Amino acid sequence: MSKLLGGEKLKIIDNIKKKIFNKTYRQLVEEDSEKDIVDDVLLKAMINGEEIDREKALTIPAISSAVGLICDSFAMIPFKLYKKSIKNNKKQTKEIDDNRVNIINYDTGDTLDGFQFKKAICEDYLLGKGGYAYIKKAKNNFIGLNYVEENKVMFLKNVDPIFKNYDITINGKRYRPYEFIKILRNTKDGASGTGYLKEINKSLETAYKRILYELDLVRTGGSKKGFLKSQKHLDEKGMEILKNAWNEYFSGNSSCVILNDGMEFQEASNTSVENQLNEKNKTFSEEVKEIFHIGKTNEEFIKNAIMPVANAFCTALNRDFLLEKEKKSYYFAPDYTELIRCSIKERYEAYKIAIETGFKTRNEVRYLEGDDALDGLDLINIGLGSVLLDPTTKQIYTPNTNKMVKMGEKTEDNNQPKQEDKNNKEIDTNVDENNQNYVQKENTEEEGGEQIEE
Repeated sequence: MSKLLGGEKLKIIDNIKKKIFNKTYRQLVEEDSEKDIVDDVLLKAMINGEEIDREKALTIPAISSAVGLICDSFAMIPFKLYKKSIKNNKKQTKEIDDNRVNIINYDTGDTLDGFQFKKAICEDYLLGKGGYAYIKKAKNNFIGLNYVEENKVMFLKNVDPIFKNYDITINGKRYRPYEFIKILRNTKDGASGTGYLKEINKSLETAYKRILYELDLVRTGGSKKGFLKSQKHLDEKGMEILKNAWNEYFSGNSSCVILNDGMEFQEASNTSVENQLNEKNKTFSEEVKEIFHIGKTNEEFIKNAIMPVANAFCTALNRDFLLEKEKKSYYFAPDYTELIRCSIKERYEAYKIAIETGFKTRNEVRYLEGDDALDGLDLINIGLGSVLLDPTTKQIYTPNTNKMVKMGEKTEDNNQPKQEDKNNKEIDTNVDENNQNYVQKENTEEEGGEQIEE
């Protein structure tokens, strides 16, 4: 009994000391977390009000699925280098075979390959303050791209709101902005952006706590939380036995707890059915799809979720991955061919339209399907039944008449209608003259009667 009173006195004294120092319950939880004052994981998270970081956010299935889908789709896109020029007053665009294309899509010169590099930089763009990659150069030659985790990147900014400037620091070393590829989301200064973790942190916190709550339900076997009320006073030994039995039951090691006479269980929380966790999870999943612009069709997904990231990446490449003398005529652009590949029936129907309208040749279609080119399939169908145009030689072939004509040249057939028109005009003139003579002769007969031949 003396031990019990002594223990109770110490607890009372500790509580009085804590109240004297005006400490809140939140502070008590933080200080006494190691002492297991609060055993409920969800309750600890709610009291602490902790901010959800990337690691915790990716434990939410809806977030992990959406981010993974966007990043994997973006990493599939090959980025190509093009050169635009003007020849004979016509704009021309030509794909350029350059080492920078290989660096972006295949071998970055870093430990990450092209797919891993694009996926990592896209994830930082969505969830962090931006995606960053260091540009390795040897004079004017680009030799690699080194991905840098966004939490390792720091900034030294000036205070001028108009003429903004900054330096990038990594591990204490300073770099200039043009030494990095930067893709930023919702940026105001061009140095760092705002990811979804900051924009929807409260929603993510709610979803994360719901997962913790479900985890706690699984750990306790779905048992209800509550209090035990006893009409009789329990000694220290009885309390210890009851605690152990209760912990065994909630940990799943025991199937029941026997309550002595005079003890009563009072429920303290709602069940999972009452909380409607499944409905809330479905609602949150739909909200996540709207947040990340994941549409119901592949076309909507590419247009709303993938294209903004791809365009941001191309803009960054055109700014810092080109030499100053190249910026007027060279540019990077994404190739969405792999993403928009649909079923074979849909592809062939699209190819049919492209060939019939003269948009593509048959060999170009074979190239898209990975087949070899065949002789005679480089002609473009320009309509008019079966009239074919060779864009290289500018020759037009009409199978119906078996004639080959070169564009811009005059032929005998073209001149023949003009000669016929001239002959017809002469015939018409002679007919008019004869008609006029006949009319004059008829009028003379009416005036003088019969004419006497002299």
